[in-house]
Amino acid sequence: MGDEIDTIHFTKSDFEEFHRRLAGETALLGRWFDGGRFEETEPIGGFEVEAWLVDRAGLPVPRNEEFLQHLDHPLVVPELARFNVELNAAAVRLRGDALSATQRGIEETWRRCGEVAGELGMEAMLVGILPSLRDSELTLENLSPMKRYRALNEQVFRLRRGKPITLDIEGREHLRAIHHDVMLEAAATSFQIHLQVSPAKAVRYYNASVILSAPMVAMSANSPFLFGRDLWDETRIPLFEQAVRLAPLDGPEPNRVTLGTDYARASLHEFFAENLASYPVLLPTLMDEPPERLAHVRLLNGTIWRWNRPLIGFNEQGVPHVRIEHRVMPAGPSIADMIANAALYFGLAEMLANAPAAPEAALPFAQAQANLYAAARDGLGAQIAWLDGRTVAMRELLLRELLPLARRGLEKLEFDREDIARYLGIIESRVASGQNGAAWQRAHVARHGADMQALTCAYREHQRSGAPVHEWT
Repeated sequence: MGDEIDTIHFTKSDFEEFHRRLAGETALLGRWFDGGRFEETEPIGGFEVEAWLVDRAGLPVPRNEEFLQHLDHPLVVPELARFNVELNAAAVRLRGDALSATQRGIEETWRRCGEVAGELGMEAMLVGILPSLRDSELTLENLSPMKRYRALNEQVFRLRRGKPITLDIEGREHLRAIHHDVMLEAAATSFQIHLQVSPAKAVRYYNASVILSAPMVAMSANSPFLFGRDLWDETRIPLFEQAVRLAPLDGPEPNRVTLGTDYARASLHEFFAENLASYPVLLPTLMDEPPERLAHVRLLNGTIWRWNRPLIGFNEQGVPHVRIEHRVMPAGPSIADMIANAALYFGLAEMLANAPAAPEAALPFAQAQANLYAAARDGLGAQIAWLDGRTVAMRELLLRELLPLARRGLEKLEFDREDIARYLGIIESRVASGQNGAAWQRAHVARHGADMQALTCAYREHQRSGAPVHEWT
C-alpha cells in the first residue's frame, strides 16, 4: 500500500488479469518456501510510526502535503488522512546498541518534523487516537490526495454495495457512529515493528508474535478516548477492525483487520494462500514487473491488515526475505516508550520462538485471540489465560515472568547491557506504577474534566519533554 497507483477506476478484465497474476505469484511463492529460496539472516528490526499534525489548540490540521513538501525527508511519507504522516526508521541488526541508536535516529527525524511543523504554524504529535479528534473531521475532504486512497475507498464501498460502516464500541461508555467512507481508519495511529528472521524459524516467530499481542497491547495502551467517549484502554483495536469491514459482523468474509484465523503451521505461505482464496482484491493494479518480484502478492497483502502480518521483501541483490510486522501497539506516548516497547517484544519473541517446546502448543489460538481483546479492553488491569493454563493478572505476568524472560532474550541477542537495563527499566516502572498512556489520559480527565482539547495540549507538553509516560505528572 505504500506505492502510488495509476487509476482509481477498474474494469472486470483488470480484476480477472490481476487474479491470474496473483495466483501465479502465490504458487511461485509456495515453491520458494518449499525450496529454501529465502535469505538466511540474524534477526533484523525496523520500525514505522504514524503521527498527527495539530494546531496550537490541539485540533488536527489537514495539511500533510504542505508539511511533507517543506520537510523533504525520504523517511517521512503521507498517510490516509491529510492530518497524518508516517515516519520510518532504518532496519538494524538486533545486537549491540541497536536500540539506543534507533532512538537517536528517530529523535533526529522527529526533531526536524517539529521544526518544520512549527515553521508552518502547527505541531506534530504521537498518540494512538488523538483525544481532540471529532467525527466531523473524518471526511473524504481530509483524505490524502493520492489515487491509492481514493481507490481503496471506492472499492471498499463497492464491495459493501454502498452500505455505510457502523462503528459500535462498548467500553466504559458506548459509542455508535455511522460512516460513509474509510476515514475511520485514519483515527488509529500505530507503532509498527518489523522483525526479519531466518525462514527456518519464521513460523515460530510468527506464532510467538500472536501470543505476545495481548501483553504488548496491555502495557503500551494509549488510546482510551474516541470522539470524547471513554471506551477501551486500546480503542484502536476495535476501531480499526470495524473501520474497513467489508461484510456485516456475522458475514462470511474474514475481516481484513484481524489477529487471523489460526497459528502458522508449516510455513508463512499459508497466509498468502489464504489471501488468494478468501480475500477479494481491492486494488487490481496491473504492474509491469516479472513474477519474481511478487508485485501482485505484495499489493493484495498490503490491503489485509493482520495484527501480525507476514511480509516478503528483497535485499539489494534481489534475494527475498521474510519479515513479521507486529502491528498491535499505538503510537506514543514518547519515543523512549516506543523503543522500550520494541525491546520487550524483541526479547520475548526471541525466547518464545526458540523455546524447546513451542508455546503455541500450550495456548489454543482462540485463547490467544481472547487474550488480545481482554488486554485491549482492560489494559494493565486485564486477566488472561497463559501458557501454563493459569488465569493471571497482566501486571503480575509482566513483572514476574515476561520482563525477566525478555531480559534473557536481549542478552542472548547480545544487546548492550546498558540498553537492556534502560529500556526494560522503563517497562518495569510503567507496569509497576500502572501508568501507561491510557491510564495517564484517564487520570488527567479525572482531575481536570473531560475537555479533550485540554487533554491533548497537556499530553503534547509532556511528550515534548521526552520523558517516558510513567514519569508524567
